[in-house]
Amino acid sequence: MSEVDARARSFGQGHRLTAVDRFGIWLSNRKISSIVHTFDGLSVADVGCGFNASFTRSIVDRVDHAVIVDVALANDLKTCSKITALEGLLPDALKTVADQSLDVVVCNNVIEHLWDPLATLREFRRITKKDGLVFVNVPSWRGKWFLEFSAFRLGTSPVTEMNDHKMYYNPRDLWPLLVRAGFIPQRIRVGTHKFSLNTYAVCRP
Repeated sequence: MSEVDARARSFGQGHRLTAVDRFGIWLSNRKISSIVHTFDGLSVADVGCGFNASFTRSIVDRVDHAVIVDVALANDLKTCSKITALEGLLPDALKTVADQSLDVVVCNNVIEHLWDPLATLREFRRITKKDGLVFVNVPSWRGKWFLEFSAFRLGTSPVTEMNDHKMYYNPRDLWPLLVRAGFIPQRIRVGTHKFSLNTYAVCRP
């Protein structure tokens, strides 16, 4: 998803997810649900959602509207009346999203693939309502070892995804990036989960 060596395929496009992938997605969705207790009636963006947008599919019946973003998306997602499907690279793919139009922005395992994550984080702040929230999840430096072992040694994670990583983030790495994006410290919460293999942030504009 970088602007330099642009990806042509989304996560999950053309290959089946491994057990490690599915478990990681389940843990991420569980964390999101612990923060956003209900999606009923909300407008939600799933940025870097993957080809099949599995998270959005799990909540689409409850939300008022969903915006999904990735370089390629499954055809049935593009025809759903409750979904706006945007194909393209970040941050440009978000330019058509109106200011302060979304209740929740979810970005799960995406910014580690970007050369310029700051520009995308600034877009998140722009498109989120003043009383909304942004959830960002990224692999930590501890997670780097696990992901690379899984991909390069065991073959249980996609090698192409690991080779596309530009950065790993502990809380001390992610927090200043969020501040530079315009979120104020009082409204940023960072922590670790997934056995400290991932870092997450909850930000409110």
